[in-house]
Amino acid sequence: MSYIRSNALEETGYVVLDRHDQAADPKEWLDLEYVDWKSSGDTRFAPLTSAFGDVECNGFWNHTPPRTDKDGVWVPSNVAKAPVLKARAEEPGANIGRCRVIELQPNDYAGALYNLHQDDNNRLNPDGTGWIVRGFFNLSDDADSVIILREDRFHPETEIRIPLPAGAQLIVDTQRFWHAVWHTGPEPRYCLITSWESGPELDAYIAKYHGKPQSQNPPLDPEIIENAQAEVRRRLAERAAIIAAKGRVDDDQFDEIDD
Repeated sequence: MSYIRSNALEETGYVVLDRHDQAADPKEWLDLEYVDWKSSGDTRFAPLTSAFGDVECNGFWNHTPPRTDKDGVWVPSNVAKAPVLKARAEEPGANIGRCRVIELQPNDYAGALYNLHQDDNNRLNPDGTGWIVRGFFNLSDDADSVIILREDRFHPETEIRIPLPAGAQLIVDTQRFWHAVWHTGPEPRYCLITSWESGPELDAYIAKYHGKPQSQNPPLDPEIIENAQAEVRRRLAERAAIIAAKGRVDDDQFDEIDD
């Protein structure tokens, strides 16, 4: 199928934007209404948009009528508490699908690798329209935490690790990358995640904030990587054995995660 894609993301699949002055903004995310919602780790979400403006996080394709991740409806009770976050999501001028704040509890590297997943943002997306990508705006100050991107889930040589201090901003084709966050803690991490439709508006926004790939990865001991890889293989084998004992087939070796 032929979609409109961002030229800035064509080669690398992600860009890092100029850092936002997070200290100048109120901590609106602390006042939002959160709901329990499974993602890559121990998480809750506060929806700013949803399929019909309700405080819920289901994929738009799970509603009637089913539709792709576009045309999100603002949740009145939450956006009333977060006008700055709403304005930041709207700034690109691109169509917005799901928009919400994630709360992630601390985890470890092996846990993050186990929870690597690809999003399904473009389910039902009509041919010839804009490809859906996601913006990640880190709200809390998690300078020692990283978002992990892998083009191949099981090959660490494809891994990109991007630090997440307060104000870090990146846009990722999350249907291209396996991704999860390794959050070292000790407090919860908060991040604004917005689904945007690719097109000239988003390209102009990326250019305005000098979006470009990260120059190099933060260093990580190869032994730590190998130990975590081994732990992931162990967990997946254990999970597959449990499912097989129940007479089921674990085709993907992983439950669908949506964030």
